[in-house]
Amino acid sequence: MSDVPASLPEGTRLVHLEEVDGTNAEAMRRVLAGEGGPLWLTAERQTAGRGRSGRAWTSEPGNLFASFVVTIDCPPATAAQLSLVAGVAVIDALGDAGDVPGLRLKWPNDILVDTAKTGGILVESTSRPGRKGTVAVVGVGLNLAAAPQDLGRAATYLAAHGLALSPRDALCFLAHTMNDWIRIWHGGDGFAPVREAWLERAGPLGEAMSVNAADGPVSGTFAGLDDDGALLLDTADGRQLSFAFGDVTLAAKDDHA
Repeated sequence: MSDVPASLPEGTRLVHLEEVDGTNAEAMRRVLAGEGGPLWLTAERQTAGRGRSGRAWTSEPGNLFASFVVTIDCPPATAAQLSLVAGVAVIDALGDAGDVPGLRLKWPNDILVDTAKTGGILVESTSRPGRKGTVAVVGVGLNLAAAPQDLGRAATYLAAHGLALSPRDALCFLAHTMNDWIRIWHGGDGFAPVREAWLERAGPLGEAMSVNAADGPVSGTFAGLDDDGALLLDTADGRQLSFAFGDVTLAAKDDHA
């Protein structure tokens, strides 16, 4: 493992809790009470952790449960790109910590080892009356030491792939890469390099997948991201479709979480 950064980035605060319903929920309560960050909020245990679309996120001991509060100069709609920003930051943080073969991203918010889920990202944001900017809460859950068995799909943890990290060490690596990529992203003005970096860390173009969109599942092959970060899917009938929201299932895998 590489040397762990000695501390969090300058000016970033940390609140660590023994137990909380969910780090995102607690972070958002603090935002509504006036918190604007930069602040990392972590917990030993979550009693009601959430993933995307309100799904439960199982909180296994020894894993990372963290939320980053940051004020950004962009509209709330643009803040949704932070899911992709955070994905790049997570992959880079784990790369700084060690080597995990098969580590990759799946649109829009999953961290995989090959096709097994080892982490997820949940971004929420709000604007506050009378105050400039959007306050975002970027939640990151990483299976460091254990993986849940009840996802209904393949899941794994990083220690099983040779990367042993404590939650504190994982956070130190992540806090630095998150700052770096949020600075590059620059409220959406620098999304082009984020998009390029995300594609480099994702599955290959042409990978078979389906998207469970509002009108039902659509099958095709991965064709990249558009300029705003929406998923592009080539269908068998020659169309290219764009999805700003939807659950992605990789071919022949129960991979819809």
